[in-house]
Amino acid sequence: MASIVRTAPRTIGSLGEVGPIAYGQWRADTDDVDTARRLVETALDAGMNLIDTADIYGYDGEGDFGTVEELLGKVLASTPGLRDRMVLATKGGITPPTPYDSSPEWITEACEASLRRLGVDTIDLYQIHRPDMYAHPADVAATLATLREQGKIREVGVSNHTPAQTAALRAHLPFPLAATQPEYSIMHLDPMLDGTFDDAMAHGVVPLAWSPLAGGRLATGTGLEPGVLDVLDAIAEREGVDRSHVAIAFVLAHPAAPLAIIGTQRPERIVDTSRALAVQLDRGDVYALVQASMGQPLP
Repeated sequence: MASIVRTAPRTIGSLGEVGPIAYGQWRADTDDVDTARRLVETALDAGMNLIDTADIYGYDGEGDFGTVEELLGKVLASTPGLRDRMVLATKGGITPPTPYDSSPEWITEACEASLRRLGVDTIDLYQIHRPDMYAHPADVAATLATLREQGKIREVGVSNHTPAQTAALRAHLPFPLAATQPEYSIMHLDPMLDGTFDDAMAHGVVPLAWSPLAGGRLATGTGLEPGVLDVLDAIAEREGVDRSHVAIAFVLAHPAAPLAIIGTQRPERIVDTSRALAVQLDRGDVYALVQASMGQPLP
């Protein structure tokens, strides 16, 4: 069987190679520096050298904003040399109680606040977290270009943007977009169907797929249709792995070469996730999973 799972490193703009699996902090649930450092170091040791965070992570509507970034900053400060091992990605533009703000003033303030919390001079990949429908893409692009010229960010990406929103921003940027971050999994096929991956392939943009396990459902089987479970379990049994490994391999199989961002808070699970790189999938496998997810045959 010729496997179509893409396990080679990805290259994001000028940032060099990153592993096909990234470590994200969306689910971070600790305020202990030693615990957080162990998670980051385990991910890096496993080849997951893109570390993805955001200013909104850890904020539940009460308390301080930016707590997860701040904790990562403490980890970096506590361990000299750790920063040099990672591609550091963060996001800004979500501004509760106002949903989104990509005005020049706020994006500038948000980026500079992220730099302070992280304790770094430069963010490798800075992403607009969600599109602000009341911000003109020319203004957003000009702000990002200024931040880049100032050396505060190296590359720019978008998160949760439609292909049209991405194209509108790209039209005003004086440099290429490097990344796009959509939700993508066996249970959420939208980027493959709505043009997000097609746009990425057309422009050399690297997709960073969040929630590749569909919020854990693809690992536990909870809430999955029997048809999806049947196909997933059959492949897992054949490959001698868990459902989660097949689900990650499915994400890596698309020709847009997405990264899969995992967020487990257990070091042993970080290490175990690397088993997904040995999973062999062919077109029959991935199309069986797609049709099971859709609940009907493709035409």
